[in-house]
Amino acid sequence: MRGGGVLKPAILGISGQVLTPDERALFLEHRPQGAILFSRNIENQAQLAELTAELKAVLPTGAVLMVDQEGGRVARLKPPHWPALPPAGSLRTLEEAFAHGRALGAMVREAGFTMTAAPVLDLRVPGASDVVGDRAITGDAATVAALGGEIARGIMAEGITPVMKHIPGHGRALVDSHVSLPSVPELTDDDLLPFIRNKHLPWAMTAHVVYQSIDPARPGTLSPVVIREIIRGRIGFTGTLVSDDLAMGALTGTPAERAVAALEAGCDVALYCPGDMAGNRAVLEALA
Repeated sequence: MRGGGVLKPAILGISGQVLTPDERALFLEHRPQGAILFSRNIENQAQLAELTAELKAVLPTGAVLMVDQEGGRVARLKPPHWPALPPAGSLRTLEEAFAHGRALGAMVREAGFTMTAAPVLDLRVPGASDVVGDRAITGDAATVAALGGEIARGIMAEGITPVMKHIPGHGRALVDSHVSLPSVPELTDDDLLPFIRNKHLPWAMTAHVVYQSIDPARPGTLSPVVIREIIRGRIGFTGTLVSDDLAMGALTGTPAERAVAALEAGCDVALYCPGDMAGNRAVLEALA
């Protein structure tokens, strides 16, 4: 990674399996806080090693290289080149959860990443959208807190930074926030408990969900009230708060408007994943 200095608070996707000259120039000019890779960016170990090496050479010192890898259906590192890990909803014991975290962390580390967007600490709620589903450990808050914490501990044992999600809770959403904006009447103590018990973790990712009893006008990602009173207040999280993907269908406005709104609400880092050059440039140019 290149020398020190101020990083712009954005983690960005890239378009393909190689870094384009325009992407390289943009990252060198604007110094984003990191990059995130998805299935479109990954073919096999040799190709990925070349890509991550180039990204680390272009990104500034202190930048992160993230992958959205949980196990189960959220896997960017896939067979036959990488082993399949089970969904978190299949884990039953603390030992299984820790082993899952270690296996996940080792896979991510060996692939060249420094951070993974896991564990999921949302509750599995009957009748809710299956966007969470078996990505959630269970519907029992204390079990989610304990096993989720062990997944994170296993990830960190491999030298990888975990990002717990989706704070302060996505489990009750009736629609998929990738497509449209969920709205729930309230957050319960059970929704918050897994995050409270894991508030010491270094990173957390927000939820694009409206909590009607707290801020009926704005989703959590864009709500100063939710971030100040619930995430920083009741939960007590003091680490780095990154938005969920700002390109998701739950939100409106241009990429730049979404990024600025997330940071003004209290997010520390704006996450913009599609990898389109126009969107990446707009986000970076909008951030002081």
